[in-house]
Amino acid sequence: MAKIEIYTSPFCGYCYRAKSLLEDKDVTFIEIDVIQQPSKRLEMIDRADGEHTVPQIFIDDKPVGGCDDLFALDAKGKLDALLNPEAPA
Repeated sequence: MAKIEIYTSPFCGYCYRAKSLLEDKDVTFIEIDVIQQPSKRLEMIDRADGEHTVPQIFIDDKPVGGCDDLFALDAKGKLDALLNPEAPA
């Protein structure tokens, strides 16, 4: 199973949608709230090549982007392979 991290903030509709998709995929993820942990926002921006909006999603330490990017990967049929690279194709 891939290591999945998602930087979020409370009351963010896009964060909620992204987390819901991941939950629907039945994968576990680490949620990092950048409001409760303000120092994590700078970490997120650095890891996401300057992107400063939430959510920012990382799969196995690679930046995926935000909610729309996550849904686009799913629509193209590429998300499942990223989330579970050990699964047979």
